Amino acid sequence: LSYAWIFNEYPSFVQQDSRRFVSQETGNLYIAKVESSDAGNYTCVVTNSVTHARVLGPPTPLVLRNDGVMGEYEPKIEVQFPETVPSAKGATVKLECFALGK
Repeated sequence: LSYAWIFNEYPSFVQQDSRRFVSQETGNLYIAKVESSDAGNYTCVVTNSVTHARVLGPPTPLVLRNDGVMGEYEPKIEVQFPETVPSAKGATVKLECFALGK
């Protein structure tokens, strides 16, 4: 399976950059330092690489708050690594680690 996200309407796919990341492990979309241009609807697209079948999830709105209240987010590291990561010599291994907080 591969994961991508549509921003507002097809074919406007979210492009990964220094602020946006799509986990190919979980399908989650991560946005750092949200800007006003990020507000809108996000739809997850899951593609089966064998059959090329695609399934779209429901739109998820991202709405910016105007009151400046973020809520309480204690700093933490989101890590879910397996105990071992087998790899062939010379292969590239990608580990995903995310820091959350205020």
